[in-house]
Amino acid sequence: MILLDDFLIRAALAGIGVALAAAPLGCFVVWRRMAYFGDATAHASILGVALALSFDVSVFAGVLATALAMATTVSALAGRGYAMDTLLGVLAHSSLAFGLVAVSFLQGVRIDLMAYLFGDILAVGRADLAVIWGGAALVLGLLWWRWSALLTATLNPDLAYAAGIDPRREQMVLTIALALVVAVAIKVVGVLLIAAMLLIPAAAARPFAATPERMAVIAALLGMLAAVGGLQLAFALDTPAGPSIVCLAAALFAASSLTGLLLQRRRG
Repeated sequence: MILLDDFLIRAALAGIGVALAAAPLGCFVVWRRMAYFGDATAHASILGVALALSFDVSVFAGVLATALAMATTVSALAGRGYAMDTLLGVLAHSSLAFGLVAVSFLQGVRIDLMAYLFGDILAVGRADLAVIWGGAALVLGLLWWRWSALLTATLNPDLAYAAGIDPRREQMVLTIALALVVAVAIKVVGVLLIAAMLLIPAAAARPFAATPERMAVIAALLGMLAAVGGLQLAFALDTPAGPSIVCLAAALFAASSLTGLLLQRRRG
């Protein structure tokens, strides 16, 4: 427990926990082309912060409830007269705007809005670590339990129906997992950067993955590397920690894309 007194150790553990949860889930986000879905769910979490502070409940609980409500609403409204990208765009930006307005009405409550928008990983405490790793364990357990069904429903919904798998149920499993990731990641990278931690490690892993399982493992490793390396960069360069983590993840994506192109040319 003495090690946890060092704020950098706590920050690194928090980053690793978020990466373990976000990166494998991000593979499904990439495969299903749900990038904007994750962004909309993350944006809604600011409204959850405002509601949690208004009713004096846990911020984690407020963010989780709001993210679940947003994801469920999008799933229910999809295909009912609006294109998915239009629907997600309206809900993402309107929920963020309503959340920011709601925060401005809070009386007698001091809130660091920048910390929720861009993360404050250096302020992570022991209780936050318990929430992050507990949420990560739930997400990984959910993915482990439903991996085969999720993969089948992602690759071929018709084949899933033939195998007795309901794609809508698997979509709900992803929705729950996504809401959990948003709730545990808001303290680390913030609302505006959560989608980046979902997408970038998974996209960076794609050129090196021969199987879906390998892609999930590589994505998790790249996410952890970005988290720990980004913290070191932030400490060395005196830059914001959350954005530094995402910048390093983006650099890893650029390097993996270039490597993938070179390998394709050699094989060709």
